[in-house]
Amino acid sequence: MKNKDDIFKKVISHAKEYGFIFQSSEIYDGLSAVYDYAQYGAELKNNIRSYWWKAMVQMNENIVGIDAAIFMHPTTWKASGHVDAFNDPLIDNKDSKKRYRADVLIEDYAEKLNQKAEKEIAKAAKRFGDSFDREQFVSTHPRVIKYLAEKEDVLKRMALALDNENLADVKALIEELGIACPVSGSKNWTDVKQFNLMFGTKLGASADSAMDLYLRPETAQGIFVNFSNVQKTGRMKIPFGIAQTGKAFRNEIVARQFIFRMREFEQMEMQFFVRPGEEIKWYDHWKEKRLNWHLSLGLGKEKYRFHDHEKLAHYANAAADIEFDFPFGFKELEGIHSRTDFDLKAHEEHSGKKLQYFDHEVNKSYVPYVVETSIGLDRMFLAVFSTALQDEKLEDGSERVVLKLPSVLAPVKASVLPLVKKDGLPEIAREILDSLKYDFNVNYDEKDAIGRRYRRQDAIGTPFCITVDHETKEDGTVTIRHRDSMEQKRVKISDLRSIIHEEVSVGNWLKNV
Repeated sequence: MKNKDDIFKKVISHAKEYGFIFQSSEIYDGLSAVYDYAQYGAELKNNIRSYWWKAMVQMNENIVGIDAAIFMHPTTWKASGHVDAFNDPLIDNKDSKKRYRADVLIEDYAEKLNQKAEKEIAKAAKRFGDSFDREQFVSTHPRVIKYLAEKEDVLKRMALALDNENLADVKALIEELGIACPVSGSKNWTDVKQFNLMFGTKLGASADSAMDLYLRPETAQGIFVNFSNVQKTGRMKIPFGIAQTGKAFRNEIVARQFIFRMREFEQMEMQFFVRPGEEIKWYDHWKEKRLNWHLSLGLGKEKYRFHDHEKLAHYANAAADIEFDFPFGFKELEGIHSRTDFDLKAHEEHSGKKLQYFDHEVNKSYVPYVVETSIGLDRMFLAVFSTALQDEKLEDGSERVVLKLPSVLAPVKASVLPLVKKDGLPEIAREILDSLKYDFNVNYDEKDAIGRRYRRQDAIGTPFCITVDHETKEDGTVTIRHRDSMEQKRVKISDLRSIIHEEVSVGNWLKNV
C-alpha cells in the first residue's frame, strides 16, 4: 500500500506526463503556484464546468447564468469587505524561514485528533462486525471522547481568537499544542500577522491618471452588482438564482498542494436569492442538492463529508463545507453559505442604488437574503483526477495504469485504432472517426502494437477503444473495448454512436442527481 505522499507525487507526475497539467512558463523555470491546463486537462476541465453548468442552470427553471467581468469598480471591494477583511493569518518559522497559515496549522492538528478517533472506531468496527453500533461506541469510548472533545475545543478557541482578531492567542494556541514546522520540526515561531490577499493593478493610459483596481478575489460580487439587472430583464421571481463560472485571483503566500491552492484559479458559484426568514430552509436544500451532484459522479460516498463552520465569515449566519478526501487528507471542495442580506445591503449603501425586490405575494419590497454554493473548479479537477488514477494488477500478473474518470467527464470519449497500417484499415478507421466526431471528442491512433495503444488510452481515461481489423472489411463490425472492465465485444459500426452515447451522455448522468 503506497503512502499518501507517494500517491500524490504519482498524481502530479501523471498529470504532466500525459498532457493534463504543466507548470506555467516552465521554459523560464515556472511561476510558483500557477499552472497551465494541457490538451487533455483543458478538455477535462471544460467537461467538469459543463457538467456543473447543466446541473445548475439547465436543470433549474429559476436559475440563470451570467459572465461578469474580472475588472470591477474598486468600491465593489470596499463594500464587500475585501479591502478591510480579506486577510489570512500568517506565521513564520524562524529556523526554517518557511511561512504558514496559522489557521491551517491548527486545523491540521485538529484533523490528526480526528484521525486518531477514526482509527479507534475502525478497530472496533472490525472487532464487532455487523453488531457494531458506531453512535454508541463514539459516545462511550473514553479515548474517542477525549480525542473528539479536544478537537472541538481547539477549533472553537481558534475561531473565537480569529473572530476577535486576537492574533496573540492564535500564536499562544500553536505554542500550547506544540505544533512544529512541518519542514524543520522547529517550534520557534514569529508572531501571527494578517496579510491581504488581493492583487492590485491599474486602469488608465498614464501612471498619473490611472485608477487603482483589483483583480477579483471571487466571482460572487459580479452576481450581486448585477442582481437588479438580471431580476428585471429576466422577470425573475424569488426564489431564484444567478450562476457563473470564471477566474479569480488571490495572492496566496502559502500556495501548495499542486492545483489545490493557486494564485489564479476558477470558481463555479451560484447565488440563490430568497425571502428573509427562509434562508435556512434553502441552505439545507442546497447542502443536500450539492452533495447529490458530487455523488452522481460515482467517486465514492466515503470520499465526502460535511464540515460545519465554527468560525463564520462576517456576512454569514450558517456555513458548511463539503470536504473531499484528497491524497493529502480531507480538505474543502465546496462551500455552502447563508450570506444573509449583507452583500446587497452593502452595495446599496456604497452605490446609493436600490437593490430590492418587490414581492407581490407579501405586497412589500425587501432586500433578499442569499444562499451561496461555491466550488473551486481546479479543486474539483484534482478530486476527480486523483481518485480516478489507479494502478491495477491484472489476472495475468501484469499491471496497468488506468485513469478511471467518470465517462461523462473523460477528455476523449473513444479512440479509433486500425489493427495495422495497411490493407485499407486506416481508411475505414478514419471514416468511423469522421462519423463520430460531430457528437463526441474522439481521436485516432495507429502507432505501436494494439496492446500498447490500449494502455495509452487507459492512461488518459478514454472509456472506449474501437479496433478496426480485417473482419471489419467483411461484415462491417469492429471490436469495442471498455476501459474499466477491459471487456471486448464485436458490434456493428452503425451501433457505435448509440453505445457511446448511452455511456457518456450528460443527461444519463444527471438523472442520478
